[in-house]
Amino acid sequence: MSQTKYIFVAGGVMSGIGKGIATAAIGKVLQSKGYTTTAIKIDPYINVDAGTMNPIEHGETFVTDDGVETDQDIGNYERFLGVDILSDNYMTTGRVYESVIQRERNLEYEGKCVEVVPHIPMEVIRRIKKVAKNTKADFVLIEIGGTIGEYQNILFLEAARMLKLQIPKDVLFFLVSYLPVPSKIGEMKTKPTQYAARSLNSVGIQPDFILCRSEVRIDQARREKISMFCNVEKDCVLSAPDVDSVYDVPVNFDDENLAKKILSKLNLRAKKNDLEEWRNFVKKVHNLQEEVKIGIVGKYFSTGDFVLSDSYISVIESIKYAAWANNRKPIIEWINSEEYERNPEKLSKLKKLDGVIIPGGFGSRGIEGKIKAIEYLRKNKIPFLGLCYGMQIACIEFARNVCGLEMANTTEIDKNTKYPVIDIMPEQKKNLKEKNYGATMRLGAYPANLKKGTIAQNAYKTNLISERHRHRWEVNPEYIEILEKKGLVFSGTSPDGQLMEIIELSKSKHPFFVATQFHPEFKSRPLNPHPLFKEFIKAGIRIK
Repeated sequence: MSQTKYIFVAGGVMSGIGKGIATAAIGKVLQSKGYTTTAIKIDPYINVDAGTMNPIEHGETFVTDDGVETDQDIGNYERFLGVDILSDNYMTTGRVYESVIQRERNLEYEGKCVEVVPHIPMEVIRRIKKVAKNTKADFVLIEIGGTIGEYQNILFLEAARMLKLQIPKDVLFFLVSYLPVPSKIGEMKTKPTQYAARSLNSVGIQPDFILCRSEVRIDQARREKISMFCNVEKDCVLSAPDVDSVYDVPVNFDDENLAKKILSKLNLRAKKNDLEEWRNFVKKVHNLQEEVKIGIVGKYFSTGDFVLSDSYISVIESIKYAAWANNRKPIIEWINSEEYERNPEKLSKLKKLDGVIIPGGFGSRGIEGKIKAIEYLRKNKIPFLGLCYGMQIACIEFARNVCGLEMANTTEIDKNTKYPVIDIMPEQKKNLKEKNYGATMRLGAYPANLKKGTIAQNAYKTNLISERHRHRWEVNPEYIEILEKKGLVFSGTSPDGQLMEIIELSKSKHPFFVATQFHPEFKSRPLNPHPLFKEFIKAGIRIK
């Protein structure tokens, strides 16, 4: 293929209808036809990146190999497409404006009056083309965040319109729209989608495809109505009903011959037709009967009366992949760590679980509840996996209850603690003093050496690994010897031996007690689960 093709995905009617999954699934079915794909997420926020956003407000912050804090949809792209997505593939309003202003300061506009239009949309196009050049992908999919009609994303839609004008034969548009079925009416309503399509028309864009999201499949009558009133071919009005698993979506799209329809519009042909491995994976997932029960002890759960599982979406998906690989159906239980602070007697309920994860986080809220949970898991030999903050808290618990360092803590919580088992990284002290918070943590992929014969080394089956980080605090080197003497094993360290990356207890003391300073969940994939998660689930199955 001589020139990269671009597919824009925009949403109508309401947010949260699955644009990210749709974008990833479109890429997946195009891969099955022999084409290479990558994806870009555009967030219409002034934030330069997602690093300073509250997980309850925005969901998980996903970290790329090259150290950028991004929207959780970048994680969806990586998991579906099986490729690493780098910093250039993430765009925000803040990031685009920052770049334009910097270029203006550098006289790169040669003294021209720099304006919102056309220079902001032109910068968006420049960034999109840069991704195409760097990745050499056949298809670049671009998800535009927000909903059509919002003021915030109008400049990104303008960029899409301008790119279509530049290369009309190489650009396609998808509208992902919601079709409600009001319970008191009992009929699928198309008017909101018609309005969304006309709103898209009003900014100079005609959708080539409409993905009809709804509780149920769209019928022929409504398909014809949308086709007529939205000016889209009937075959390009696609049904996208709710599914049991997001991993069903590529299969549904393939059943609708979506990739072939896309290729036909671009005068291309399929190079192969191979979604078999994915179909087998999905079929297996639906047929699993035996369960494994995993608890997640965290605090970024509640938003009003609802549970926001998106705060830990990569952890959740990693549990699923590992459970499925071990032929088990995962049952995930949400546990608010603050409950253990108010009612320590509730800790006994952890015995009903096959394993417990303490994920990442920041701040003091709920930390004492997590410490109590880890102590219970350690003493009762319940499989435990700690992630980032979860490792730091495990070190604190061990220092307090095994090493006798009463009130040991992290200086993140108690600056004056007598036993700072977890302390700020030296290079981070200046950042905090100057309130330089954004994109200043230890971010992205770093190598680590593994100690032979440990649980970690046996899981990875290698002595050198690379994993993604997102933190400011580390195990204090002054306490390593004390912790080791009491039986804590530092099974993974930075190549220079200065930073502790993995802790564990030997199998003679505990069936599976492992925690990492990094975030292994960011590298787990549906068809290639992360080895630590797989071993964690195996341990849970063994003790049943």
